[in-house]
Amino acid sequence: MTLWFVFALMTVAAIFAVLWPLGRNGRDQNQGSEVVVYKDQLAEIERDLAAGLVARPEAEAARVEISRRLLAAAGSEAALMPAPSLKWRRAAAVLALVGLPLVAAAIYVPLGSPALRDFPLAQRERGSGSGMAQSLENLVAQVQQHLEKNPTDGRGWNVLAPVLERLGRFDEAVRAYRNSITYNGESAERRSDLGEAIAAAAGGVVTAEAKTEFERAHALNADDPKANYFLGLVAEQDGRKDDAANIWRALLAKAPSDAPWRPLVQSSLARVGGGSSMPALSDETIAASKDMNDGDRNAMIRSMVERLATRLKQNGDDVDGWLRLVRAYLVMGDRDKARGASTDARQAVANDSERLRQLNQGLKTLGLDG
Repeated sequence: MTLWFVFALMTVAAIFAVLWPLGRNGRDQNQGSEVVVYKDQLAEIERDLAAGLVARPEAEAARVEISRRLLAAAGSEAALMPAPSLKWRRAAAVLALVGLPLVAAAIYVPLGSPALRDFPLAQRERGSGSGMAQSLENLVAQVQQHLEKNPTDGRGWNVLAPVLERLGRFDEAVRAYRNSITYNGESAERRSDLGEAIAAAAGGVVTAEAKTEFERAHALNADDPKANYFLGLVAEQDGRKDDAANIWRALLAKAPSDAPWRPLVQSSLARVGGGSSMPALSDETIAASKDMNDGDRNAMIRSMVERLATRLKQNGDDVDGWLRLVRAYLVMGDRDKARGASTDARQAVANDSERLRQLNQGLKTLGLDG
């Protein structure tokens, strides 16, 4: 209501600004006209004559002269401001009174939001989260409308699928991912995304259908991180914890140190006893470190790793020790040290073909083939 009141005041001010000079000009011209002055002089002569202040011949002569000037002035003003000017002034006034509000309304109604209700700032802040969800719902609705008319638009399915998954509409996301594969072609990423959506729809359980998709993704790209992670989950669900640990260790060995999913894999590895944050050197060591905080535990682990490295330099025949050392470096994110340790290990067992074979097989499992 306040907004409309402000708009009304602005309209009145605009109309007044147009009408003021129109009305003022007519009054100013009338007040400063020579015709009015000469008429006043004629009236003054009549008053002086009646009062006996001037003689009749002088009054008559003055009346003639003033009348002549009056006629000349009247003719001059008629030439300067023709009669139609009044008509145009009236037309301009009507246009200002009617036209300005109509033009303002014609511009505001299509461009503004006259029906929008007030939305206080505090309420906006409280509803910011729901507003984001609503915007996503609106996006989904728009894309779905587009895909109803263009069902073979692979790019549209590619956009729609992850948004549906984020909104928790997993069954719809599965359908969207399938259509994305149909119209965009196969890729490891699309297959693993489809498998993840199927698992999410099953409450986080990697079903046989989801497992098939992860296996297809792995066949397309053996290094696909999502496929490898979920294949590790499959092994864990089947009770094959050692297999799950081996899959996740290999995944961490190949992962960049700043990979965003690295902490998830490390926690999963720790869950199956693989020691993502504690290299598995011995059962006694792991038991002793359970009550420590993260800082103390990591310091202890690094100390033990360095002691293991020192021992292996003195006695390099321990293949299992070398593999534990390389794995420890990989888990801690020191890939360069892991490669250095693998080189030292090969040199140490180079004269023993059986130990070298065991070492190379173990390093291959860890993702260090070369």
